[in-house]
Amino acid sequence: MKVLVIGPGGREHAIVRALSADPYVNEVHCAPGNAGIAQDVTTHNIDAQDPQAVLALAKELASELVIVGPEAPLAAGIADALIEAGIPVFGPTKAAAQLEASKAFAKDVMAAAQVPTAMAHVATNSAEAASALDDFGAPYVVKDDGLAAGKGVVVTNDRAEALAHAEVCFAAGGTVVIEEFLDGPEVSLFVICDGKHAVPLAPAQDFKRIFDNDQGPNTGGMGAYSPLEWLPETFVDEVMDRVAYPTLREMEKRGTPFTGVLYCGLAITKRGIRVIEFNARFGDPETQAVLARLKTPLGGILLAAANGTLDDAEQLRWSSKTAVDVVIAAENYPDAPVKGEIIQGLEQANAVPNVHVMHAGTSADADGNIIVSGGRVLAVVALGDDLSSARASAYAGVAKISWPGAQSRSDIALKAERGEILTNEESK
Repeated sequence: MKVLVIGPGGREHAIVRALSADPYVNEVHCAPGNAGIAQDVTTHNIDAQDPQAVLALAKELASELVIVGPEAPLAAGIADALIEAGIPVFGPTKAAAQLEASKAFAKDVMAAAQVPTAMAHVATNSAEAASALDDFGAPYVVKDDGLAAGKGVVVTNDRAEALAHAEVCFAAGGTVVIEEFLDGPEVSLFVICDGKHAVPLAPAQDFKRIFDNDQGPNTGGMGAYSPLEWLPETFVDEVMDRVAYPTLREMEKRGTPFTGVLYCGLAITKRGIRVIEFNARFGDPETQAVLARLKTPLGGILLAAANGTLDDAEQLRWSSKTAVDVVIAAENYPDAPVKGEIIQGLEQANAVPNVHVMHAGTSADADGNIIVSGGRVLAVVALGDDLSSARASAYAGVAKISWPGAQSRSDIALKAERGEILTNEESK
């Protein structure tokens, strides 16, 4: 099978690596890719948000499956163009991708499907935002309605800061969704969907804040780990019954069936499971940890979803090992990342036992040096017999890599390693 992966980041590198190990996949291409992906497969420098450019490349390569990684190409209608041309595509249509592209749309779907989520108000001006903030109280949660690469969310006890974020969005012509704050540990669950049927992957937990102890502004994610030994045994089944399948049925009812990854961002609150957000694609950095443990060939699963035959796909098999990945970001990320620095130590990091480095924001300069070209630059992924050994290996890899201003968190999965994460059921 010939597969084309669309996207430039760490999530796409993890997908490419998994496909390259798939015995049923004989050719993998990526567009546009990055410096690390280019070391593994052939890359093509096209505009990933141009449906006709993607379609032309897929036809040129005789692709038998196209996997659309990032949210922006999905929102631009890449899947629609491929579907119209009869090319199997793993990723939702533009209409279905609104589950991520519009927080207000997602809230409407969840309300109709009776999916448990945070109470919320949509605000279009300062007066509405101020009223909603006062209704819910601190901590204040303000989300940009549109795509924001994981950084359009402010959670703060400072009402002025929350209102200021909303006003910036209004000034740009946008709207915001203001929600009640959800307590309890957070979990990410990827659900592979074919419009009617769904298969869950292994749960993961990521870390959004830039600094240790969950301090500083939100990012797209600074690290993740899987599996989550502290989760209740019934967790995944409950999410499928109360969240994934009701959402799929509602999307089908609306005439916009959802094919691809339904990313369920969840909180385990005192009132039970609540959806924090939906994404319409694999999440980064959770993908790096989850796919590192997947033993079932990835290509066949995604092709079955694209073809609407997921119900006949083989049952997923998982490694018993634990995966941890730690993101190394550029100086001044997430505000205005400093780019162009030469990255040192990649070969040494990849030589650490049980470690491999996934590239996200990287490119090659004229001399062949790997340089920083994005905010989140690398994800150092490690497998271990337990969480402690996986963390130790991941951070041993991180220690080998350097460039001026590089930053990473030192506490990825630390609370879980110490047994300090309690669900609300356990803490009663």
